[in-house]
Amino acid sequence: MFNLLKNVGSGEVIIIAVLILLFFGGKKFTELAQGLKQSKKEFNKIKEDLQKPKEAKNNQPGGDS
Repeated sequence: MFNLLKNVGSGEVIIIAVLILLFFGGKKFTELAQGLKQSKKEFNKIKEDLQKPKEAKNNQPGGDS
């Protein structure tokens, strides 16, 4: 599924953005963009939190590594 997203170029993204703008209007489009930004921040925060225990375990002296 993610391979499909890698093949999307900037032209396709612009066309999709224009279609969304036409369907939902400017106000809804900005709300959608803000929601996506918030979701990305939360996803990155969770991803970092999940990686911290692994890094802490690898940095312990006398560990099993």
